[in-house]
Amino acid sequence: MIYPDLIYFIKESRKRGLSDSEIKKLLLENNWKNEIINENFSSLHLASSSQKPIQKKSVTINLDSSIITILEKRAKKNMMNLNEQIEDIIRRSAVNARVSSPKQEKLDDLLIPLFSRKRN
Repeated sequence: MIYPDLIYFIKESRKRGLSDSEIKKLLLENNWKNEIINENFSSLHLASSSQKPIQKKSVTINLDSSIITILEKRAKKNMMNLNEQIEDIIRRSAVNARVSSPKQEKLDDLLIPLFSRKRN
């Protein structure tokens, strides 16, 4: 059986630099059955092999030490390292920019000034 929480744990552990054997050891210590662990690792491997690998590019930014301190506090609160926190902020910003496309006015709203009794 596939457990979404277990899949999430595996992905997050990998991001944090743990090897698959270290992750399996942690799961076994926390009473997960070996068959379930292997099944979830296999499903994760199948899902990732069917997707194209993500190509990352490097970007360099220069920040004041005060901003870095703020970002480090936020990263600690979110249980991330500084790089992950900055990447998360940029990713969210890009997603929000893509989603917030300019809204078209409804036809009714465009006709209100034409038929309104008030004149500006």
